[in-house]
Amino acid sequence: MISAILLAAGQSKRMNGENKLVKKFQGSPLIKHSIENILKSSVNELIVVLGYQKEIIENIIEKNNKIKLVFNKNFQNGMSTSIKTGLNFLSKESQGFFVCLGDMPLVNFNIYNKLIKFQKKNNVVIPTYNGEQRNPVLFSISMKEKIMRINGDFGAKEFLKFNNDKLLNVEINDHNFAKDFNTIKNFNL
Repeated sequence: MISAILLAAGQSKRMNGENKLVKKFQGSPLIKHSIENILKSSVNELIVVLGYQKEIIENIIEKNNKIKLVFNKNFQNGMSTSIKTGLNFLSKESQGFFVCLGDMPLVNFNIYNKLIKFQKKNNVVIPTYNGEQRNPVLFSISMKEKIMRINGDFGAKEFLKFNNDKLLNVEINDHNFAKDFNTIKNFNL
């Protein structure tokens, strides 16, 4: 079983007061694209970690048996708190988990499926574009306890630096997948 933790708790600080996850992109709220791509993939469960404007985002997400909505009451303390919140809700059957960003709507289901094919017992699978590491990252369940020790607003970057021997980089030949939507100009594609 493969799980996905979708981080949707951030405060969209670079968006001039707008919540980027509810802003329309190609006719739908940004978060819907990210969710739909994960649901179309081979991922078995999707844990959406909410925080800032929880009710607004919750109302956008359509009900689905694969989706668990969870709330990070400490979302102001950074991305690591959302990752840890999501990890606390992983199914006991999970063999691996993605950490996905809600503001990356162009990561399509084929990319998730490709990364899953490379997943092994003790590794971390990272998509790359032009040799640069990107998101979403797929972790073996054996990494869960180590990731529970991360802190701050940097996600798992520090963890990855110190576990280089466990990393498997998979090149993705699609420049679009790596785009995140942090500012208003990103929505003008």
